[in-house]
Amino acid sequence: MQYRQSFLRSLERKYGRYAIKNLMLILIGAMGIVYLMNLMLTRSMGVSLYYTLTFDRAAIFDGEIWRIVTFLFLPPVSGLAFTILSLYFYYFIGSALEARWGAFGFTAFYILGAIGAVVSGFITGYASNMYLNLSLFLAYAILYPNTEFRLFFLIPIEARWIALADGLFLLWLFFTNSWSGKLGIIMALINLVIFFAPQLKAYGITLQRRWKWNQNFKK
Repeated sequence: MQYRQSFLRSLERKYGRYAIKNLMLILIGAMGIVYLMNLMLTRSMGVSLYYTLTFDRAAIFDGEIWRIVTFLFLPPVSGLAFTILSLYFYYFIGSALEARWGAFGFTAFYILGAIGAVVSGFITGYASNMYLNLSLFLAYAILYPNTEFRLFFLIPIEARWIALADGLFLLWLFFTNSWSGKLGIIMALINLVIFFAPQLKAYGITLQRRWKWNQNFKK
């Protein structure tokens, strides 16, 4: 963790001016605008704005280069109430990460995940922001594992257990998806690997030592 922090500080001294303050607020605002515009266009003209903004490799090569970025602004495809809750949740998580890492650190984390999603999109033909948004929560759960959320507004559950469920869900998706889906999951979560590799390595070593101790104890 100390190495990562030193590395980030070194990068921030050189490129800190490019940090995007309140990045999550900007993203959530864009998602909200896209949701409302799509709702109006669908009802008035029967046109889907989402279709125009999704990542589509063939369309990008035909000149629709905005799709390289605009897929990041697509909100969850759901009803109004769930969308509002989802956007608030994204904002809460993203703001907490920015408060912890600073504007530059959070910008770097998000852009790394976005680049991973774009790269997988050019390889497979399609990309989504779903796994990228999920990586925000997984990062939050690593940093704040004991934070309690209210499941269905009633049941208290710590972030670590929600992250475990998300991790199992990702594993299931990974093993049931096609190779393009597998690549999308890996590339969109590359930011987690880069930011938390030392911590995950230390955790793995701890588990290994615990397992060896248990084996010796049984003997």
